[in-house]
Amino acid sequence: MKTKLKIACVLAGIMLSGAAAEAQNVTTPYSMYGYGILGDRATSMQRQMGGVGVAMSSGRQINVMNPASYAAIDSLTFLFDIGADVTMLWQKEGDKKDHSTGGGLDYITMQFPICKFMGGSIGMLPYSSVGYAFGNEIKHGAMENQGSGGINMAYLGLAGKYAGFSLGVNVSYNFGTITNDVYSIPSSTASQTLFEHVMQIRDWDINVGLQYNKRISKFHKVGVGLTWSPKKSLHGSSWAAIQELTADSKADTLGYMKLKDKYYTPMSWGAGVSYTYERGYRLSGEVDFIWQQWSKATYSPLYSDKHPDEILFKGMDFNDRYRIGAGVEYVPRLRGSYLQRIAYRLGGYYTRDYLNINGNQIKEYGVTAGFGFPTIEGKTIINLGVEWKRRLASPQKLISENYLNVTLGVNFNELWFWQRKIR
Repeated sequence: MKTKLKIACVLAGIMLSGAAAEAQNVTTPYSMYGYGILGDRATSMQRQMGGVGVAMSSGRQINVMNPASYAAIDSLTFLFDIGADVTMLWQKEGDKKDHSTGGGLDYITMQFPICKFMGGSIGMLPYSSVGYAFGNEIKHGAMENQGSGGINMAYLGLAGKYAGFSLGVNVSYNFGTITNDVYSIPSSTASQTLFEHVMQIRDWDINVGLQYNKRISKFHKVGVGLTWSPKKSLHGSSWAAIQELTADSKADTLGYMKLKDKYYTPMSWGAGVSYTYERGYRLSGEVDFIWQQWSKATYSPLYSDKHPDEILFKGMDFNDRYRIGAGVEYVPRLRGSYLQRIAYRLGGYYTRDYLNINGNQIKEYGVTAGFGFPTIEGKTIINLGVEWKRRLASPQKLISENYLNVTLGVNFNELWFWQRKIR
């Protein structure tokens, strides 16, 4: 009965993650370009360490960043990790300042053993998010811009290990709808006109990972990791419509096209190195580098069906995106008092984003910190962290943004496959 209840909770969590996918967006104008603000598949624990995970291999925490890590789970353990966050954003453009808050369910993942040498994982994470709302005055009226949506990633992963090597693969189904709205509000009349561009994505993707772990002495262990994803065409559709916002008006579709061979996701790879020292206490650290070739990922314009020479939605040229992250974790005593078994984490990162806005590059950098609180009864860990991040553009300053993220993740560690003996 207890196992059935746990399975029901897992399935309910998956449904909740899909329902809450759009609730977590904060309103940043940078998300109106391309596919929005990209995620990096990091769980709460990994975000506390600067978002690293390419070389991370642990049977106690789920690591979606490198599917090869699934093989580290032992044959009796079942892991279930659910995370949420709250984001506070401060924006500045010249003398103008703004503040917004967002949050909600971020991800849900599970990891389970298949046999002694294989493990698997299933879950859902955000691939990208879109959320913005701003307006400006124009001649004889005003214009308002709004956007929402994003792309979600539901994945299934498998991994196997042999002689220190682990090889794994994630196959994901990416789905979501991105909506960009422009409202024209004339000052002379009460009517409004809506121009809407919609991108609906229904696609699949693949991510391959490799890890090698070596215990170089009794207390020292090192690990290296590699990940790779191919460049591929997106599937789905895109269209634009215009509508006079009156009681009896209907939307008029101006253009429609399939995404295949016109929109692409990039070839990407990642590399990481980790080190662990364990002697009554544990000190571990990792450095990662992730690179995505967005400059070769086509993002085509949308033309009008009625007037083929008229562009309804402009295409974009992207920059190659790269991210450097580093993080450490320290546990004072592995078998000490409760306070001594708390994990202390610290990290930082730098990202050059894929967006190219009128020749301006977007960059982000941040610092992270957090704690892993063990539960008194078992191996379940409550991960609580904070992240400060700054986003800005160059050479023009455009809008500068400061983020404060509070993340909460609960990593359930259960012996689901252990049968008690009856005496």
